[in-house]
Amino acid sequence: MTDFVDTTLGSSSQPVGVARLAGAAAGLLLLQACATDQPPKPAGSKGPAVVTEEFRTSDFTWSQAPGKGRIEGRLTFRGGGKPYGCTGAGVVLTPETPWTRRRMTILYASPRRAALPAAEVRGRTPPGRSADYSAFIKRAACDASGRFAFNGLPDGAWYAITVAKPSPPGVGADMAIMRRVEIRGGKTIDLTL
Repeated sequence: MTDFVDTTLGSSSQPVGVARLAGAAAGLLLLQACATDQPPKPAGSKGPAVVTEEFRTSDFTWSQAPGKGRIEGRLTFRGGGKPYGCTGAGVVLTPETPWTRRRMTILYASPRRAALPAAEVRGRTPPGRSADYSAFIKRAACDASGRFAFNGLPDGAWYAITVAKPSPPGVGADMAIMRRVEIRGGKTIDLTL
């Protein structure tokens, strides 16, 4: 299974090319310059965090630890004055790592937040999906009022993602909604998408 964005929006795989490697190197230099925006180091690690945009399972292990954090969220997105809903689509929570941060930047043109037509995001789907990635995604149902929740989360940065559908159907394009959220001190975070 692949990540939520890819399975929800569709994607295609491409071989890794020289341009992608050059882009990854440039992105790595940019990430190293932003030391305050680093994900938490895996528990028990010593020394500075190693920054790489390659998929590494070890970058995700922190997200599997039990925690006291909670996200209470709701979708309030409106497009063209029309309400949108996430019932049936659900919401996923993806741990932030250098690899996922780069994916969010490619998919959503931002590592922080976005609301873009799903077709546009689908067209940006980067190569290099990993079957291992789906093991680290958390999923929540989105009720009829657009509410969802995640419990037992460890401290760290996460990406909340959903595909919002217009209500009534057919009055607008499906929208891919992404927002970065950070849990600190096991607190409950109120999140609006």
